[in-house]
Amino acid sequence: MSATSIRKLLEKHEIRRAEITDADVDCFERWRQQLARAFGSRNADEQCSAVNHLLVEATIRPWVTTHDGLQPHLHFVPDSADVLSRVKAVTAGGLAFVLCWEGGARLGRCMRSECSRAYVDTSRNGQRRYCTARCGNTEAVMRHRSRRSRPKP
Repeated sequence: MSATSIRKLLEKHEIRRAEITDADVDCFERWRQQLARAFGSRNADEQCSAVNHLLVEATIRPWVTTHDGLQPHLHFVPDSADVLSRVKAVTAGGLAFVLCWEGGARLGRCMRSECSRAYVDTSRNGQRRYCTARCGNTEAVMRHRSRRSRPKP
């Protein structure tokens, strides 16, 4: 990960004031590793423990705001906080909401053998197995090619 790649990711997800320095990269990487624990188990107690650890680390203090003409919505840290604090708060808070309202089965890891990305399953039926349609399609093509290359009895 580089400061540029992190900045692009934050901008893609509309994180305002996404100024990242090279010194911040290690902090974001450590946070990414901590987030991964919430996706590593299907056991509810383990997921709760992982998310609770994130919530403590993120020092969340929620409040409702209507800045920039938006509808009322939650913020978890002051808007003046540095970008790492804001990312920690929104990711920890978001995972807590998903875990509490949708259950731990919505926190997944891509089933494609060459991919281990984590995702939140936002599908209607909650049956998502891949991080993206591209990974799912790649896996389907690999299975198809594998079946075709086997000798027929």
